[in-house]
Parts: sequence; structure tokens; C-alpha cells
Amino acid sequence: MSDLLHYEDFPEGLVIPFGTYHLSKEEVIAYAREWDPQPMHLDEAAAKNSVLGGLAASGWQGSAILIRLAVEAYANKSAAMASSGMDEVKWLKPVYAGETLTGRATVLSRRVSSKRPEMGILKMKFELFNMEGELKTEITGVQFMGVRKP
Repeated sequence: MSDLLHYEDFPEGLVIPFGTYHLSKEEVIAYAREWDPQPMHLDEAAAKNSVLGGLAASGWQGSAILIRLAVEAYANKSAAMASSGMDEVKWLKPVYAGETLTGRATVLSRRVSSKRPEMGILKMKFELFNMEGELKTEITGVQFMGVRKP
């Protein structure tokens, strides 16, 4: 466990870049069929005539992609313990089928739990972008991280 990133490795202001994820049309439709079966997520013609202007992922799918990128970038390499939830989720622009996405996490604030000194509490902002730099999704929430030396 000593080779994992711990609370001490996440100073306030740290920005963690993510890798990339290409979202296919087939994935958008498959996700929508299972979890958010609305026409703008299922049918290209209906999507083109919708407020989204094209086949777009459910906001929940974009959020899930963002969290997956975070897990791959740092969470699976860390002493991450859990989360008490997300304070805010914003779907700022549609995530279109065929886009390649990336993201980042920023440590907004941090403290050690007064009741559980082995646990650090990180307030994090997660952002999902397309390759043109357009911010698509933003999530702010709490992550519990193990303290190396409580």
C-alpha cells in the first residue's frame, strides 16, 4: 500500500490530467436503450431535430465516462476509500457521438477527518472536455483518501 498515492500526495490546487476516451455512436445508443431511452439519445434523425442538434450521450453517460477517466488516471493508483457523494453535477454542453473526450480533476480543498484521522477528505472538481477544449460536464464532490501516516 505504500506505493499508492495518499492524502499527502493531493495538495490543494493539484490538477490531475486524464487520458482520452472515444465515444462511439453504438455506445451512445446502447447506453440510452438501457438507461435513458429518449429519442435524442437513440435516433440520429430525432436527435438532429432536438435541442441537442445531433446524437448525444445522456448526461449520465458523460458523467460515467468522466468518473472512469478519473479512476484510470489516479483513483486505482491511490488509497481512495470512498465518497460521500457529489455536491453538483453540470451538463454544460452535449457530448456527441463520435467525440474523443478528456478531462482533469482539481483538488479544491482538503482536510483530515477529525473523527477518523486515517482518512483525508478531498473536495474535488472533475471536468470533461472534447478535443477542441469545450467543457462538457463538470462534477464537484468529495473523495475520501487514506492518510499515509495518521
